[in-house]
Amino acid sequence: MAGSFSQIYIHTVFAVKGRANLLNKTWRPEVFIYISGIIENKSQKSIIVNGVADHVHIFVGLKPSVALSDLMRDVKNNIINFINEKKWLPGKFSWQEGY
Repeated sequence: MAGSFSQIYIHTVFAVKGRANLLNKTWRPEVFIYISGIIENKSQKSIIVNGVADHVHIFVGLKPSVALSDLMRDVKNNIINFINEKKWLPGKFSWQEGY
């Protein structure tokens, strides 16, 4: 056999802590672009990233060698740091547990 190929498509949704409406419409697109970049830098396929003020949807093509939990942990942690460094919100931004 010459080789095998597979691709897993996953739709994940995760929410702002307490489902608060903190993802402001003016800077939300920048967050989505940043999320897509994180996914691409992890050698995965970012198909679409979108959402509203209190949650984010990610549709990703995931290679079988990567654990979804590791990818989502990295995405969520990097976005927390990104938003907090930009100081778009008073206080600290965080996500609810899980996805």
